[in-house]
Amino acid sequence: MIIRVLGCSGAIAAGCKTTSFLLDESVLIDAGTGVGDLPLEQLARIDHILISHSHLDHVLSIGLLADSVLRRRAAQGCGPIVVHALHETLMALRDHIFNGVIWPDFTRLPSPEAPALQFKPIAVGDTLTLAGRRIEVLSAAHTVPAVGFAVDAGGDAGWWVYTGDTGPNPLLWKRLETMKVSQLVIETAFGDEERQLAAISQHLCPTSLREGLSQLKGEADVYITHIKPGELDAVMGQIGRFDNRTHRIHALRAGQEIGLGS
Repeated sequence: MIIRVLGCSGAIAAGCKTTSFLLDESVLIDAGTGVGDLPLEQLARIDHILISHSHLDHVLSIGLLADSVLRRRAAQGCGPIVVHALHETLMALRDHIFNGVIWPDFTRLPSPEAPALQFKPIAVGDTLTLAGRRIEVLSAAHTVPAVGFAVDAGGDAGWWVYTGDTGPNPLLWKRLETMKVSQLVIETAFGDEERQLAAISQHLCPTSLREGLSQLKGEADVYITHIKPGELDAVMGQIGRFDNRTHRIHALRAGQEIGLGS
């Protein structure tokens, strides 16, 4: 299993792309600005998009992707790209993006019978099988309805877990206690000096990250994502002062590839 990090920043700047991951060749997890770095041939191989929540930095490439690959996928006899998200997230996409004003409704174009996109609702606790991978929908606690995702790498390799955008979330840690988490991608959007803003916006800061990681059993590679441009060194410096003897903590970087299992 290969996870390619297309974008992992909380906003844009030179060299910073917002959140998106490519699982193997055909499953996109979130659809931030990093998607645009893929060549057209690779974009056309994407059959599924898993969306954690409706915020723009996680969804803005869905419509552009659909438009870019429409003709190529039709010529290859491919069906619609399936967008998997909470019902509330799909309604937000339909009402506020694919509404004919911000962007055409590609769930009905080029025709209702053969659209470029298909929306499929999911719920926390669901288990999906996409491109041969087992994926569980996890709880998230954010300012809008949100989820995370866990991908089973197979055999004894354990799980790759992406929390999505989330503040402190006991339900998440309770579920992770029962899983062999080998790799955890978790946000830390603010430094501790902005912990009040982190709480209001339901994001993590180093202190709340530390409290969560104390509940994670075993040993895991922990990748920090969603740091704002220009804040990486400061946030990672605060995290580096943890008295952490269990997990290996890294800053996630766009362009890196994470391998796990078969």
